[in-house]
Amino acid sequence: MTYHPKSDFIATMIERGFLADCTDLQGLDDALVSGVVPAYIGYDATAASLHVGHLLNVMMLRWLQKTGHRPITLMGGGTTKVGDPSFRSEERPLLGPEQIDANIAGMKQVFARYLSYSDAPNGALMLNNAEWLDELNYLDFLRDIGRHFSVNRMLSFESVKSRLDREQSLSFLEFNYMILQAYDFLELNRRYGCLLQMGGSDQWGNIVNGIDLTRRVLDTEIFGLTSPLLTTSDGRKMGKSQGGAVWLNGEMLSPYEFWQFWRNTTDADVGRFLKLYTELPVDECDRLGALAGSEINEAKILLANQVTELLHGQEAAEAAEATARAVFEKGGIGDDLPTLTLTPDEVGDGISIVQLIVRSGLARSGKEAKRLIADNGARIDDAPLTDSGLMIDAAALAAPIKLSAGRKRHALITLAG
Repeated sequence: MTYHPKSDFIATMIERGFLADCTDLQGLDDALVSGVVPAYIGYDATAASLHVGHLLNVMMLRWLQKTGHRPITLMGGGTTKVGDPSFRSEERPLLGPEQIDANIAGMKQVFARYLSYSDAPNGALMLNNAEWLDELNYLDFLRDIGRHFSVNRMLSFESVKSRLDREQSLSFLEFNYMILQAYDFLELNRRYGCLLQMGGSDQWGNIVNGIDLTRRVLDTEIFGLTSPLLTTSDGRKMGKSQGGAVWLNGEMLSPYEFWQFWRNTTDADVGRFLKLYTELPVDECDRLGALAGSEINEAKILLANQVTELLHGQEAAEAAEATARAVFEKGGIGDDLPTLTLTPDEVGDGISIVQLIVRSGLARSGKEAKRLIADNGARIDDAPLTDSGLMIDAAALAAPIKLSAGRKRHALITLAG
């Protein structure tokens, strides 16, 4: 049976491909029609920036606001002190309060590009769960909250089971995480009237925990909605490139490199990514995604422009496209290429080409760089690079050197003056 949504938000989630599951789709749809619904997504402050893997859920919050509802970005100032075991093979390193605060400040810069924070009925809120978690009294928490949780049920969650099946240690600290996340939902409902938690489908168990807890403690009906865990058509996890995480902060990844990530989208993913990551009409996304041959490349450039414009602004998107055209079509060197600037001391009597390939982000390791050269995938100033033992000295860097991995990824190596 096809569900016919009444609210603009649910209609958008379904037609653009954001919806994986919902605890009560009809109940949520009715709530969305009857008034402004505050909804949250939680973000642990483990890095100074969000990355492309977060962007799907950020777009969900953006659509929520565009359809008249209130997005809440909940920063895990409290839970980051504990660590989330979800689908991780090892325990996360624990961070101090100063590092957590600095990370939250970096992430807020990104959110502000997508959401409008204000006191308006649908103005976004940025909250920090340290507001209530730091004040908890352990004995009161055990008595009032802990009694609602079944350890048997917690052990059945996939995020926990996968660790235990592999006989990997799961500390009591991490085991508490899912209780704290459930408590977040309860507190957000109590303090801010929050009715909905959203997240990736790996968060389903944590979301349901919060709904159950809130019903038991406050006798309130709230909802959960998850998005699909996104992989590219060739099976890779969304948000990872050969150079590592695709960061959303411009200082950590240049707008050009961000643009290039989207330009390199596989043909089969173009239509789907246009629907998820841009605001182009769905019909137009479908039309562009169905293009073939060289025409699909223009659709990829449009995708890269649209996504980069949302994050970094129109000028940055236009500059990235202009640089790309200069590099690819005219074989030139664009000003915005990722650049590795070396000091004379670093170069010394010479620095290996393998090291330069790794340091410029074109390969993750020396082994990968050597394989790139052996497979004829590396170029230096547009000429084939075949010698993995090549040493580059200061004289060779009198002018910038352009390194390439394949046809689409480039970097400049320069010597500091």
